[in-house]
Amino acid sequence: MGKFVIEKSKNDKFKFNLKAGNNQIIATSQMYDSLAGCKNGIESVRKNSIAANMEDQTVEGFATAKNPKWEVYKDAKGEFRFRLKASNGEIIVTGEGYKAKDGLMNGIESIKKNAPDAEIVDKSAE
Repeated sequence: MGKFVIEKSKNDKFKFNLKAGNNQIIATSQMYDSLAGCKNGIESVRKNSIAANMEDQTVEGFATAKNPKWEVYKDAKGEFRFRLKASNGEIIVTGEGYKAKDGLMNGIESIKKNAPDAEIVDKSAE
């Protein structure tokens, strides 16, 4: 069972990581100004992760997908990455770099599987 872990930075910003059952981070949020905004981001991942369209920017001549969407792309190091965008186009979460596209696709599937029922662990007050 996955979990969302909320943390507070030294500059009083909030972020969350979605962790799989093995405690591995599978997605990281942007920074939020408030705890409430961070929790809204979690709800957005729950809502959008399953219904999101797929835009594979690693394929030549790819079609632009409508938001919400998963964007799959290659970074400057040549690694595969993803980001989940909400219906308003804002990035909700991003993933780590993957050497293989299959690994990245497994990461997206893990988010779809874990996010809807993941518990929220708030470590921001610690």
